Amino acid sequence: MGEAGPDHTKMGDRIDVGVRLFSWTMLAAITVFLVNNVLELSLDWPGISPVFFEEDPGTLSWVQTMAYGAGAVVALVYVLSSRDRSLRADGVLISDINAYLVRAAFWIVLLVGVGDMLVSFLRVEGWLPIFVGEDIAKSLSRPSYRGMYVHFPLMILSVIIAAFSRSLGFIWLSLLIVIAELAIVFTRFIFSYEQAFMGDLVRFWYGALFLFASAYTLLEEGHVRVDVFYSAFKPKRKGLINAVGSIILGLSMSWTIMLVGMGTKMAIINMPVVNFEVSQSGYGMYVKYLMAAFLGIFAVTMAIQFVSYFLDSVADYRGQPGKRNPAPPSG
Repeated sequence: MGEAGPDHTKMGDRIDVGVRLFSWTMLAAITVFLVNNVLELSLDWPGISPVFFEEDPGTLSWVQTMAYGAGAVVALVYVLSSRDRSLRADGVLISDINAYLVRAAFWIVLLVGVGDMLVSFLRVEGWLPIFVGEDIAKSLSRPSYRGMYVHFPLMILSVIIAAFSRSLGFIWLSLLIVIAELAIVFTRFIFSYEQAFMGDLVRFWYGALFLFASAYTLLEEGHVRVDVFYSAFKPKRKGLINAVGSIILGLSMSWTIMLVGMGTKMAIINMPVVNFEVSQSGYGMYVKYLMAAFLGIFAVTMAIQFVSYFLDSVADYRGQPGKRNPAPPSG
């Protein structure tokens, strides 16, 4: 009996190492997948499929394939070099990383939305050449030009701002949506003025709010559960259910969206982004390609948050000290 304690502790340590290794390997795989996707779209790299379906896949394809193995090695080295780190500590770290990504995404939709709306307004009123000249005004009517020289600089600025701002901006973005919708009502019925870019802005911000807030809502335990038996379960059983659900339901859903949406150059997310796809509303906003990317951001942020949730759930199952303190439901 006296030796059962140390053996049990060693087994628990191995479980922790295995769970952490799985979690960080999953994050490494997501990172490599996204980097490979950028390389395929921007530099026309072949991807990993030639390794499995062609006799001579080429060096670049092998590099992209072996990057997954390299990511797993990095995850292994990190986990083995930090054996004393708890599951909850890793979960918090991963959530913090994800929170930064979501903050950056919110700043992007805020700044790009305002910037593109301003350009669209000046263009539809014929005032754009006054501020930027005829040549640039004509160039700004091309989606690729506006994306490269208006949207991308604002995206970079947003990423920088997100590093210093700790607010996720959900409440403010909700307020802006209401203000934008009210502006449509007032200008339509009072001034008889309405343009396509006004509705585009509401859809752009509302889509971002709905999709980007999902990972944060998961962190705060805000998603609705179909709760028949769960509330009566003990913490250990709840942890087991959440851990299994995070993998079978959460990560599988996220990876399905990423693989279907970004698995090839012609996929439903990649193709609109590469082509700077815009709506057919004439003088509307040029942000439709970014709205396609929203689904990819949703999948990535949800996958990262599910990894964090998995770590915390296993810690609950193992009865480890500490617990997340989700915000109480409002209303």
